[in-house]
Amino acid sequence: MSTSVDHLMERTQDASDLLADIVPSAITLATMLRHRQMAAWLRAEFDGYPDIDKAPPYRLDLPGHIVAKSPQYGWIPAPVNDTQTREFGHLNLMEGVKELEHTCLSCKKGNGNRVLLDKEAMSDLQKQINLSAELAINLSREVYCRLLRTLRAALYLWAEQLMDAGISGDHNHYSPEERKLVSHLDSPEAFWRKAMQELDTVPVADVRELGFLERMFGRAG
Repeated sequence: MSTSVDHLMERTQDASDLLADIVPSAITLATMLRHRQMAAWLRAEFDGYPDIDKAPPYRLDLPGHIVAKSPQYGWIPAPVNDTQTREFGHLNLMEGVKELEHTCLSCKKGNGNRVLLDKEAMSDLQKQINLSAELAINLSREVYCRLLRTLRAALYLWAEQLMDAGISGDHNHYSPEERKLVSHLDSPEAFWRKAMQELDTVPVADVRELGFLERMFGRAG
């Protein structure tokens, strides 16, 4: 299978190229370069994290707003104070890239995704605020977008370093000399940490918003 570092970098900058399609190609590239840690991280991102202890920080304690379900008005802001918001108003996003991207694509800008509190937390908070209504956390679309941009940025930075080391063009395989040349770049944590720090300046695409027909009938293509 042929793969290209140059093409990978270009794809991270193209909003029409979904991350769920980019990651498998990046796994192939990492495997060809014998970047085992990078390949393992990418597989975890693609499949999701069943173990919270192994999830990176950009997926943890993401802030949201607590909402309550009113029989008259639907979902409305819950009557919680700042302390309760800090305790209950955050989520860990453990799903795989495809599911996260689908959620983000399905949200309009300015909207978000609502996730019910787990039973224990909901019961605890209901007692605190003396409310029997269902409670949920609303995570904004931007929270999902930022997580996905972090992944794109990490891939971009990795590809950039590979190219700086002289790895470019289409390849069906890499020689031992080429693999040795970039062996020090098999460090996914270094790239996702840098992506977190420099996210607003790394030139990667944001998650686009689906049009009305795409939301109604599914993504074309």
